[in-house]
Amino acid sequence: MVEATPLGHQAFLIDEGDSAAAPESTVVLLHGFPESSYSYSGAFPLLGGAFERVLSFDFIGYGFSAKPASGYAYSLIEQADVALRLIRESAITGCHFVAHDMGDSVMTEILARLNSNRPDWFEDGMQSVTFTNGSMVLGDAKLRLGQRALVSPAGPLLARVTSSLKVFEKQVVSAQGNGKLTEDQILDMYSASTTGAPPGLMAELINYLRERRRFEAPRWLPAVRDCEAPVHICWGGDDAVAPVAIAKRLKAEVKPEAKLTILEGLGHFAQIQDPEAWFGGLAPFWEEIA
Repeated sequence: MVEATPLGHQAFLIDEGDSAAAPESTVVLLHGFPESSYSYSGAFPLLGGAFERVLSFDFIGYGFSAKPASGYAYSLIEQADVALRLIRESAITGCHFVAHDMGDSVMTEILARLNSNRPDWFEDGMQSVTFTNGSMVLGDAKLRLGQRALVSPAGPLLARVTSSLKVFEKQVVSAQGNGKLTEDQILDMYSASTTGAPPGLMAELINYLRERRRFEAPRWLPAVRDCEAPVHICWGGDDAVAPVAIAKRLKAEVKPEAKLTILEGLGHFAQIQDPEAWFGGLAPFWEEIA
């Protein structure tokens, strides 16, 4: 556990491989909602074969990181602070990034900061950025009923009374889009999400959707457009909540020079469903830019 915020909240960090690895041999993974670093666990051996150092962590409010009941806004701005602090304290001066779902928006906030104001400690910069299955263009997203309910005024109350495994499973299966997650995979996600969580936490976490509405057009999509590092848009084709239309719009209207990969047969939680197929979609991009 590493202290990751000025308020003293601790983050669960996984740092595998050579701590002296070069930036081009280092990858940092950003998870989504309602997930944790567990989402990448099946791909860790594959990523470890492609990179000398793999760093992943649980954002505050997720997995084994702190889940404060008060005094923390669970803003994506704060989560970007967490990510950059952990990267800095891990003495990483440059790296590749892979982001998923909510992590995509955290990544766009990181881009907004680093594109024009890279700190001295990150002197080697971004080697590449890969976005996977996230509602980065909210107008094309197909938010699930549970998501819309949680972000409504009744969200805090609903989060308290609908926190069962059965409800969680329905929401995850609905977002996945193809019914290809096992009961054990969903149970692992649920356990990481609920362990140590205060009542109503899910409603606090999902408030990031409001930030997407606020910052998408003026700040976050322009940051993707202006990113000088190679960009990969890699999408599970069966995704029901962040459909392929988002990936295609990002390619066509935001970052035409980005590489676009559609992974047929994979859903929203592609890296959980089939880590090998997911990694197989990502790896050629890294080989091309090496």
